[in-house]
Amino acid sequence: MEVEIPGAAVKESEQQKFALPVDSEHKATEFRLFSIAKPHMRSFHLSWISFFSCFVSSFAAPPLLPIIRDNLNLTATDIGNAGVASVSGAVFARIAMGTACDLVGPRLASASLILLTAPFVYFTSIINSATSYLLVRFFTGFSLATFVSTQFWMSSMFSAPVVGSANGFAGGWGNLGGGATQLIMPLVFSLIRDIGATKFTAWRIAFFVPAMFQMLTAFSILIFGQDMPDGNFQRLKKSGEKAKDEFSRVVYHGITNYRGWILALTYGYCFGVELTIDNIIAEYFYDRFNLKLHTAGIIAASFGLANLFSRPGGGYISDVMGKRFGMRGRLWALWLCQTLAGVFCIILGLVGSLGVSVLVMIIFSLFVQAACGMTFGIVPFVSRRSLGVISGMTGGGGNVGAVVTQLIFFKGSKFSKERGITLMGVMIIICTLPMCLIYFPQWGGMFCGPSSKKVTEEDYYLAEWNSKEKEKGSHHASLKFADNSRRERGKKLNASTEPSEEITPPHV
Repeated sequence: MEVEIPGAAVKESEQQKFALPVDSEHKATEFRLFSIAKPHMRSFHLSWISFFSCFVSSFAAPPLLPIIRDNLNLTATDIGNAGVASVSGAVFARIAMGTACDLVGPRLASASLILLTAPFVYFTSIINSATSYLLVRFFTGFSLATFVSTQFWMSSMFSAPVVGSANGFAGGWGNLGGGATQLIMPLVFSLIRDIGATKFTAWRIAFFVPAMFQMLTAFSILIFGQDMPDGNFQRLKKSGEKAKDEFSRVVYHGITNYRGWILALTYGYCFGVELTIDNIIAEYFYDRFNLKLHTAGIIAASFGLANLFSRPGGGYISDVMGKRFGMRGRLWALWLCQTLAGVFCIILGLVGSLGVSVLVMIIFSLFVQAACGMTFGIVPFVSRRSLGVISGMTGGGGNVGAVVTQLIFFKGSKFSKERGITLMGVMIIICTLPMCLIYFPQWGGMFCGPSSKKVTEEDYYLAEWNSKEKEKGSHHASLKFADNSRRERGKKLNASTEPSEEITPPHV
């Protein structure tokens, strides 16, 4: 797949440094899916594979739950608590990860977290109680915060009109781990059992596979990864090519931007719902339709494996809508897609036959995962200075949604699983409505056009810097980003205002 930006030009000498065409920030203006060109496409493949490994580890337990619950004598409440724990830890981890990316870069931030959480995947093999089961799922779930570093990394490597596609593919292919583990873990378990281990020993040994995979991806990031197109954070700061930012200012401009909070809420009911389904769907089909463990795992895997094209498709559609209709097109596409996801979620809980349930689940997965991709087609434009914080807030919102949903609908026996799924669909529709409140003065919102005060991209992004910081030249990266984001005006408005080919920061 290849997506190209028309009219993006840089000096020929600068262009020759990179295998892909780049803009004035040296971000790639094309997304070549099957390339491993350094640094842009190599970063893409390292990010999604590492995130994939974290998903495999975090959701390695659910497909083996019928065996694990018998071995540890787990009750429905124990299972519900552990499911909540598996996604609750990442709430704060994702927010912290966003700030870490802003300050030390996505390479060190993601690799460090992966290595810190890998031991808890190993520890799963020695647990012997409901409490220890809850704890290993809680700490393993911290690794899901690598999603934030993945999205930050892609937003740092790819230019505005293709960033939705890059984020969609990286996040979507990483999320494939949630479906792949539904196939991998039962298969590994069966192989170990067939070799001669008892079933209560086989499931424990099986956890060594995701643990080793996770560690391998972390070392790959450290060895082959690169933070930015021009190098790693540490070197760029030492050379003065990247301004050293203040932690307090980065956080302040992130948490005071209301758009980030709305996206956190809506993301809670697309990605948060996806996490919830990953936790419950295998057991749901196993119990409701009296299926074999392996069969239930295959059906459950089809939900997560749809990420192969659904989330990337959402990112691509967001870019297409942005090119044609600007930011307003991105917002409308997200609202419509996520609302339809809610409708199909309601239907999933109402149907009673196996065949129809599987079909509706697949359709539901396409919409809810595409909405995830569309969300991160918008996130990079909310703030240039505090991109990591906004990404962390939004990603953390996904986990909050998962925690709240599981606590309300799937903890204990207050609701049947089918009833809980239906009510979850209603929540999706309601929590998507605040999308209409997002407004960019330079581009407009769902129901309103740009501000009559003729606010420009420079006005919006440079408002994050005070006069003293501008005197030091700290705002130059934001100035370049503002110029490269003019295409979010849409085809009609952009036709009359072509972006300059090269940005020269004003003399200070």
